[in-house]
Amino acid sequence: MENSYCANSRSRRSTVAACVSVLLAALCFTAFARAAPRPAPDTMEERAKPCIACHAAEGRKDKDAYYPRLAGKPAGYLFNQMRHFRDGQRTHRAMALLMENLSDQYLRSLATYFSQLPVRYAPADSTTAATAAPALITDGDAARRIPGCASCHGRQLLGIAPAVPGLLGLPRDYISAQFGAWRVGTRHAAAPDCMGDIAKQLSQAEVTAIAGWLAAQPVPAGAIAGRMDRIDPEAANSCGSVRDAAGAPDVVEAPPVKNTVKAAKP
Repeated sequence: MENSYCANSRSRRSTVAACVSVLLAALCFTAFARAAPRPAPDTMEERAKPCIACHAAEGRKDKDAYYPRLAGKPAGYLFNQMRHFRDGQRTHRAMALLMENLSDQYLRSLATYFSQLPVRYAPADSTTAATAAPALITDGDAARRIPGCASCHGRQLLGIAPAVPGLLGLPRDYISAQFGAWRVGTRHAAAPDCMGDIAKQLSQAEVTAIAGWLAAQPVPAGAIAGRMDRIDPEAANSCGSVRDAAGAPDVVEAPPVKNTVKAAKP
């Protein structure tokens, strides 16, 4: 009798243990199923999230560098910069690694996506306010064959689609850093590299004046990049990136448009 009771007892304990095990397994499976992440949608918005993590919506200043805004910049310009990081014409280790296995077609798609995003400009730098632009911005320097910034970047300095970026809404340090990169050879563009040639002729005082004035300018409401027919033909034909975007060396034939930036008095 005792042996039968013990046997039945052991049998009941085994059954309970088995049920508990099954229940725990079911609970674990249910919890795992609920916690399992859903597959990410296969969209360009999703693929661009790693870019936004550093660049943010309007650019971001970090302890090691400034990450410029991507939204709303001309697609051709963005494509050229990504390609240059990939191919070694611009030097930035993280960007080179991100771009190294991406095709031209993919980079064009990514550039188009960012170019169509609404723009959120960083506020103007009120600490470097100036009443008039340096002459190099408005008129350039004919003796050194330096065109005014407005000749290529648009009369309102908002850029020229599809290849020339705007100069407003950028921090002073970022603008200065790009001049420095061209001067020391860590940034290049398609030949002839007009910005590289210009940067090498500028003094540090001139770079500081240009960067400070540009950073202090507010961005007009509804600002958009201009069109290729609004660019100075002579300046455009001396710039490889613009020529590439236009499709031919002599495609830009419209007369230069007088800029609207107020020049500094001599």
